[in-house]
Amino acid sequence: MTPHAEPDPQAGAAVKAADRAHVFHSWSAQGLIDPLAVAGAEGSYFWDYDGNRYLDFTSGLVYTNIGYQHPRVVEAIQEQAARLTTFAPAFAVDVRSEAARLIAERTPGDLDKIFFTNGGAEAVENAVRMARLHTGRAKVLSAYRSYHGATSTAINLTGDPRRWASDTASAGVVHFWAPFLYRSPFYSSTETEECARALQHLEDTIAFEGPQTVAAIVLETIPGTAGIMTPPPGYLAGVREICDRYGIVFVLDEVMAGFGRTGTWFAAEHYGVVPDLMTFAKGVNSGYVPLGGVAISAEIAATFDKRPYPGGLTYSGHPLACAAAVATIRAMEDEKVVEHAAHIGETVLGPGLRELAERHPSVGEVRGLGAFWALDLVRDRETREPLVPYNAAGEAAAPMAAFGAACKKNGLWPFINMNRTHAVPACNITEAEAKEGLAALDAALSVADEYTA
Repeated sequence: MTPHAEPDPQAGAAVKAADRAHVFHSWSAQGLIDPLAVAGAEGSYFWDYDGNRYLDFTSGLVYTNIGYQHPRVVEAIQEQAARLTTFAPAFAVDVRSEAARLIAERTPGDLDKIFFTNGGAEAVENAVRMARLHTGRAKVLSAYRSYHGATSTAINLTGDPRRWASDTASAGVVHFWAPFLYRSPFYSSTETEECARALQHLEDTIAFEGPQTVAAIVLETIPGTAGIMTPPPGYLAGVREICDRYGIVFVLDEVMAGFGRTGTWFAAEHYGVVPDLMTFAKGVNSGYVPLGGVAISAEIAATFDKRPYPGGLTYSGHPLACAAAVATIRAMEDEKVVEHAAHIGETVLGPGLRELAERHPSVGEVRGLGAFWALDLVRDRETREPLVPYNAAGEAAAPMAAFGAACKKNGLWPFINMNRTHAVPACNITEAEAKEGLAALDAALSVADEYTA
């Protein structure tokens, strides 16, 4: 695949100049960034105005699960725009109802009612509101090493440094340690130990906070940006049991892990658990039009049968977004994208990344499922010292910056967070494309190796 137009550096310079003059970018010091001007994208690739093409190992922000410019989704958006571009959320609209039906068919258990939002953070925000209203309790527990969004409650739930600047310690959020054997906070040596000790830690946290004060426990089924740490067998089932025992609402955040990313429609399927509320966004329509939502259990939905739910959004269930979701889900079904993600993870990405780990001393651990993988980069495999310090910036982050530059030089756009690089391509990436990405990672890891002990 090649760019669809001749290189046009002058046009690229104009796009970048307008960006720098007027666009305020998220999570950035505005004067220190130099955004790439993108000329186009298709499938697993995008390209700039200079004619450089990149294999996108980030899927945008882990949301283009069916790649860029999928013709069926583009056509569905165009057809919907011609028929009914928008309509208020209080009305029954065919494409909104169909999107909800298709989502509910794929969620586990009785999560059959769908509340639509504009994205993942708003989904988390509303899930917490539902849990608090349903239980009459205020506190919410969430894990360190997590990300739940940038709205008021969601950012306080988040367990990484992006929370710090906005954390007023007044949002009713209590953080705890979830299991992560490679960097265990419980000094565990096996997954069985890590699971048991993490559950005991959670029990102790609830006991000291007061079970009767806790409305919900919010967990990413598989944490995404924080490191793709797959939970040990039995952990999520154990959390489910704890929630049932204390009348706590169990919320699973599947914003990143959902819609085929892990080789199942939702990551919860790997662990045989059904939450009370499940949040989604991103892959629901491959990010083509902003859409998120909360899948709601029958019990919690019944709370609002006669009692109005005090929440809503002007664009809830926007017809263009829902049309994109319907087309995405049907395309994924017809083209067996979920099954393909499982297959590519089992046969290409997983084995390929583990083979890289055997040859590169900078790779401490490989973990993941489907099209959802992380490489934990280290200075020393024995001590597991991260390649860069926690929340490193500036010169302290230089090793990861050098690694990222090497990826881009080799035509791969990497997903980098702290001391990790994530392999999170489109779920329908071809075998050849996946191997191309592995080869580019191989070359870039040689640069990371230069910083090892």
